[in-house]
Amino acid sequence: MLKKLALIGVCTATAFAMHNVELNINDKDLELGAKLDMGQFNHAVDPDTVFVGMKFLKADKDHARPKDPDIKDYYELNFLMQRKVDNTGLTVGLGVKANHTEKFTTVPLGIEVKYKLPFTNTVPFYIGGSLYYAPQVLSMSDAKNYLEQRIQLDIEVIQNATILIGARNIETNYEVSGTTYDFRYNRSAYVGFRFAF
Repeated sequence: MLKKLALIGVCTATAFAMHNVELNINDKDLELGAKLDMGQFNHAVDPDTVFVGMKFLKADKDHARPKDPDIKDYYELNFLMQRKVDNTGLTVGLGVKANHTEKFTTVPLGIEVKYKLPFTNTVPFYIGGSLYYAPQVLSMSDAKNYLEQRIQLDIEVIQNATILIGARNIETNYEVSGTTYDFRYNRSAYVGFRFAF
């Protein structure tokens, strides 16, 4: 009984500490993500500055080049530190990810930026982007490198509920039987929702 209560307590604490959950879709891809705000766990960390998260992408072969009929799901663990630049509406972050599919495993480093558009006070609009790159030294399995680019418009229609409109591009080079292939895992636009807790 004590074990069950402890497990329920841990799950409840995790649920209350979750900063946000995100769902992005288009006609063929499904992306799910979650981020925990470490400031809600540790009072020595300022809220909205340090995040740990995970992401899952079920990508379709039609958004890959060359088209891969056996494209595998993408899994990611991520860590981000960010800060708001005073009186500018700009937020800048530095991050690291660990991602994996059957064709590649990499640990890219990156930068993320988000800017609150100044003319949107009643309904906040944010424009942002991210760039992550892993050279060969941070690429494992058969991967030679990794590049991920995103651009996104966030519209906070309700407090803590945001509509997302964005585009992503995920590419890597990997080696099979001594031959290196350029592989675009996914390039697509999407719409989605983010809910903050």
